[in-house]
Amino acid sequence: MVERLTVIFFIILCLLLGMYLILAPWDMLFGQWSNNYLLAFVADKSGIPAIHKAVASTWFRGAVTGLGVLNILIAVWEVFNFNKSVRLLQADSERS
Repeated sequence: MVERLTVIFFIILCLLLGMYLILAPWDMLFGQWSNNYLLAFVADKSGIPAIHKAVASTWFRGAVTGLGVLNILIAVWEVFNFNKSVRLLQADSERS
């Protein structure tokens, strides 16, 4: 039972993280992507203002969106291989 819940929670985590990573760089719901306090702090402390410019670029936003798509694909793969993942976790817990 614990193994099933572990796989279910992993699927939910991948789906939620994937949706966030797809939407966050482009949507204003989470705030403007380039006006980020942490980003300004890191660029200021490192002495490299190009960090701010790079993170605000559409290339970086596309890369973050790509990671979100990858998370969604992992969740879909886990859904289709649910029983296999549960069996692997059960076998691993029996060995321990």
